[in-house]
Amino acid sequence: MKEIIITHARQNNLKNISLRIPKNKITVFTGVSGSGKSSLVFETIGAEAQRQINETQNSFIRNRLQHFGVPNVDKIENLNVPFIINQKRLGGNARSTVGTATDIYASLRLLFSRIGKPFVGYSNVFSFNNPQGMCPACEGLGYVQTVNIDCLFDKNKSLNEGAIQFPTFQPGGWRLSRYIHSGYFDNDKKLKDFTQDEWELLLNAEEHTPRNPSEEWGKTVKYTGVIPRIEKSFLKKDSKENLTRKETLKRVITTKECPSCKGQRLNSKVLSCKINGKNIAGCTALSIDDLLSFIQEIPAGSYASVIQELEKKLLSLIDIGLQYLTLDRQTDTLSGGESQRIKMVKQLGNSLVDLLYIFDEPSIGLHPKDIDHIVDIIRKIRDKGNTVLIVEHDPDLIKIADLIIDMGPDSGKNGGEIMYQGTFRNLKNAKSKTGSYFSKARTYNKSPRSAKGYLEIKNGHLYNLKNISVRIPKGIMNVVTGVAGSGKSTLINKVLPLSYPEITVIDQSVFTASSRSNLLTYLNLSDKVRKLFSTTNNVSEKLFSRNGEGACPNCRGLGVEKIDLAFMDDIEQPCEVCHGSGFKPEVLQYQYKDKNIADIMNMTVLEALSFFPKSDFEHELSLMIKLGLDYLTLGQRLDSFSGGERQRLKLTKELHHTDKIIVLDEPSTGLHPIDNEKLLSFFDELVRQGNTLIVIEHNLDIIAQADWIIDIGPGAGKSGGTIVFEGTVENLLSDKHSATSAYLKKHLNGK
Repeated sequence: MKEIIITHARQNNLKNISLRIPKNKITVFTGVSGSGKSSLVFETIGAEAQRQINETQNSFIRNRLQHFGVPNVDKIENLNVPFIINQKRLGGNARSTVGTATDIYASLRLLFSRIGKPFVGYSNVFSFNNPQGMCPACEGLGYVQTVNIDCLFDKNKSLNEGAIQFPTFQPGGWRLSRYIHSGYFDNDKKLKDFTQDEWELLLNAEEHTPRNPSEEWGKTVKYTGVIPRIEKSFLKKDSKENLTRKETLKRVITTKECPSCKGQRLNSKVLSCKINGKNIAGCTALSIDDLLSFIQEIPAGSYASVIQELEKKLLSLIDIGLQYLTLDRQTDTLSGGESQRIKMVKQLGNSLVDLLYIFDEPSIGLHPKDIDHIVDIIRKIRDKGNTVLIVEHDPDLIKIADLIIDMGPDSGKNGGEIMYQGTFRNLKNAKSKTGSYFSKARTYNKSPRSAKGYLEIKNGHLYNLKNISVRIPKGIMNVVTGVAGSGKSTLINKVLPLSYPEITVIDQSVFTASSRSNLLTYLNLSDKVRKLFSTTNNVSEKLFSRNGEGACPNCRGLGVEKIDLAFMDDIEQPCEVCHGSGFKPEVLQYQYKDKNIADIMNMTVLEALSFFPKSDFEHELSLMIKLGLDYLTLGQRLDSFSGGERQRLKLTKELHHTDKIIVLDEPSTGLHPIDNEKLLSFFDELVRQGNTLIVIEHNLDIIAQADWIIDIGPGAGKSGGTIVFEGTVENLLSDKHSATSAYLKKHLNGK
């Protein structure tokens, strides 16, 4: 029972592999993107462990849990209970904060209920989710929403012309009938000509029965002003309609701090209770390290155990490099890396042992100094008696492995094999891309380009920036470094564009595209593919569109059926009619070069390059390969891409531009070290075309090739926000104050 034994795994691209994974050890899975790491670790081992746990539940619970299919594997023996810590953001609604997600707020509530003065009630009344504790004006949200009248109404139109600019209030919309048939208004009169009384009736009238409505007015129908009607239907917490009108609501709703509680979420009675002059909301507004200092000044007395528990939880967040967060920060504003680290901290506090922990690239978004903290936590989790599996690209995390399993040799159909299994020491001898990377000597940029002018920031002071003034050279590759939370993104993504609005920021945000958009549509190659099928088979091009005549009638071309689980995440499962292709089954009879349209959608970029006519497809597909995205399939939905993949895909649109200022936020995210070389070549091409690159980055291989480095720090949060270093890599290596310098030296020396 000391090993997890996998026999003949064939999930996705896995080539019938068998292996043994030692328990109570750290096993790191390496390999290029698309090589089969996730297929083995998440979709085979993790999915089977989760599926078997779900099977132990009764049918009522089982039907409400996420459904995991049986992975394509002969058998897996000796599985532990799994705990998967992935990059998925914590999310949550407006009531979920760092304090509630880490359970620190529960400990803080307990402390205030015991020693806060005056006594206002027990622990529960300090919760902004409890009716006894929440501010009555904002119901514990800390903000109130009001209708922006200027955006909601076009005063140059009449009601009949569509003056109310909101769905269902437009001409023909059912809500508009409540106003045009009320008998109160001349429906052809421009709103700008309304009297004060008419405006008041239209906007704010309370619910009542109108005196002289038209004949179309229903007998039991009540009249309500537009604003209370929108507030009741869309702004109340229990409204289902507000989910379907999110985009429109953003346009017409103004959100502002609650004037009653000043954003503190709690009622005045609860806020009157203080410890050393500070109420509980004041405590949650402190950064984690400041809150720890505040807690340590409280005399322990008979509540020492509560204070010690709080200190322990706060220290765990500091150890993991999150000392700059505040407990009142909403969880849906956290990055994927911050979310993952909070999930890790929660695990340190439990007493469970003999679990199977699975981590998805825990290095993402972290400076090498922060990675040291992650290493400590992962080792503690193992030393408690747990088994740890990590999918990872970062050399510093690969080094801590008790066992390394390297997948390859390439991506997609050319991956799925075990290239190496052993210790880190011998990895450099492996005949694989990972082995090749570790066998190479590390180099840095010894002949940096010269500046062609400068971008200047003077006295940048947003968030934690301490009146930063800096000159950023133009026409070269700048790399901005510093620990997580030091102020890099604030300076470059927030402050710099204020002075230079022409900047192009290419970030990892989701595409503004529908769930039907895929890689082919993004690259503008869909029409070319349809034309090939249409010409070859002498049928309409529309047949080969999942948005047109070819769409499966059951799933409407999506390929999946969504199941709404109310308060849990929706789950998706392949459509039972088209088996996930999104096309009508009869469309699949048509072929081009022995492939049907579904086969094409399942092709990787690399396969497509040799399959399609070069003249029509070569440019776009070659760009994808240059950016290390050769493993993606043509039909992959854009909403399934990782942040790093999204960012590199956006870069394909920039290559033909010149004289642009391009900002990139951690473009190496999710890339195998060998693919960073491709990324650097792409950057070189952009600079040679006359563009200025500003790259926010933690990856030491990319930092080493910079023309100019701006290092921000020295720490995170209030300990950051200053310029630690400006200059070339050569000069950085001799700097005594920069944390980046210390780790870059170790990296170049192969340590």
